[in-house]
Amino acid sequence: MVATAGPFLNRCDLRQNTAAMAADEPLQYTDEEIRGFLPPGWSLDAAEPLAYGPEGSWDPKRRTWQIRVVDNVEFDWPVVVKADEAAALGSDGRLEALRRAMDKVYRERLGRRW
Repeated sequence: MVATAGPFLNRCDLRQNTAAMAADEPLQYTDEEIRGFLPPGWSLDAAEPLAYGPEGSWDPKRRTWQIRVVDNVEFDWPVVVKADEAAALGSDGRLEALRRAMDKVYRERLGRRW
């Protein structure tokens, strides 16, 4: 944060950390990031807290992150994000890969394939 002088004494120049993911870094998402991409009426799967946990789980062999979400009629759906896809998308790839994975699950729920 850099304070600036002028009429607004407390004005700061806020910047987002946009560093790209390291190639060997496991994917992780916060609860807020996951819920931010859920369609209305959907929720995180509370039935399997040990298998996935509230932030999902990382599989180092497959290099994928996964979590189960529940739609508005109580069907659970696996959301899978591949680390290679996230890294290929650049600096915003981690969140963009999550968005694409959620979109894919939502389209499958509607019976549409891409």
